[in-house]
Amino acid sequence: MHDDAWSPPPVLLTVDLVILTLREGRLHLLLVERGKAPFRGMPALPGGFLNHDGEEILDAAHRELSEETALTSGWVHLEQLAVYGESGRDPRGRVISVAHLAIAPGLPDPVAGTDATDAAWVPAEDVLSGELELAFDHHRIATDGIERARDKIEFSSLATAFCGEEFTIAELQQVYEAVWGTELDIRNFYRKVQATKGFIVPVGTNRRTTGGRPARLYRAGPKTVLFPPLIRPAPSATQGNTRGKEE
Repeated sequence: MHDDAWSPPPVLLTVDLVILTLREGRLHLLLVERGKAPFRGMPALPGGFLNHDGEEILDAAHRELSEETALTSGWVHLEQLAVYGESGRDPRGRVISVAHLAIAPGLPDPVAGTDATDAAWVPAEDVLSGELELAFDHHRIATDGIERARDKIEFSSLATAFCGEEFTIAELQQVYEAVWGTELDIRNFYRKVQATKGFIVPVGTNRRTTGGRPARLYRAGPKTVLFPPLIRPAPSATQGNTRGKEE
């Protein structure tokens, strides 16, 4: 029987952003310091509520990217990560988050905005290790975002999103090492990249290096799916000493 008194339960929708970049050869994650309750003063992922004016979810992600961090979204790779809607994840009520993964090269120091009192780049390993306690379920979301990046650079050209418009193979290798958290053998890496047709293409110019031969420059190629893929090496017993361990 239809109940005329029925009304939909209140559900709020937010977007949260896992923003990754390389700084000094290490993978970094952007965190903000919450300026409001709940979890005031705790680090959290940038994000906020969807506007109730017909705003699309992807538009909200771009807006939050700009408002929370003052970063320009036009040159950031942005994709939907996952939906997080477990009851109790937010003490304010039933709040569902549509999380997004954002990646760009050389992102500047952020400027906090709206309900954030501070924003800073934090080494991803500090978050993965649990050294930093994040607000809400943001540790899980951040971990999922980093793992998404680790998986996708095996089979897609996503690694080039961490690079500038032109880059060397050594710089591309640095991306893989930073994201995967392991060292790679330069000769094996060069061979695998060259065997993956359409992944990168030479631009016809070189970059002068200090004390060595000029390094050849490349740009992202037309292929977005890598074949053969660049498979992540299995972790060794001593993770910090993995040079040359990949097949």
